[in-house]
Amino acid sequence: MNTISKHDGQLLLKLAREHIATRFDKKNTRLAALEKHCTSPVMKENRGVFVTLHKNGTLRGCIGTIEPVKSLMDGVSENAIHAAFNDSRFKPLSHDELKDIHIEISILTPPEKLDYSGGNDLLSRLRPEIDGVIIEKGYHRATFLPQVWDQLKDGRDFLNHLCLKAGLASDEWKSGKLEICIYQVQSFEEDDPFSAQTQETYDH
Repeated sequence: MNTISKHDGQLLLKLAREHIATRFDKKNTRLAALEKHCTSPVMKENRGVFVTLHKNGTLRGCIGTIEPVKSLMDGVSENAIHAAFNDSRFKPLSHDELKDIHIEISILTPPEKLDYSGGNDLLSRLRPEIDGVIIEKGYHRATFLPQVWDQLKDGRDFLNHLCLKAGLASDEWKSGKLEICIYQVQSFEEDDPFSAQTQETYDH
């Protein structure tokens, strides 16, 4: 799996912002010009990707695709739109808010099944701040990106909240009956959401 360069990461951040901006300005010509610079072969690789929006340090939208079913460019473009306008936890982003939004992109490695023998063994196998975690039981499924460890540093708290997010009892992870997958991410975020350059938590 190829590593994304800082240059391509910055292009993807601009791509995400311009796709959102085009919803407010159909005549936006920056998007087409930007896409011509996205020529790196990695842009066409199928990758799982999440786009996260923050406003004043608070989550404002986060949507992503875990499995590598779309190209990196398409995944960033589509999930940026969904994070801004289709995250059911928030009202659609307004034009006035766009200047205050800080964008982060997380590019995932393919998920790998984690074998474990019980709650304590699971805790010992997870790597805080490195592993993103997917839990699944029947129709219940949820994930936390590795960045969530910043808010939930204790593994028990991390798994408790993840189970609740999946609609399960908070201590379901102790049963040993969850299917667990882990992945890692390479993330990029805007340096300054108010800068002219951008114009060319734990609910992830």
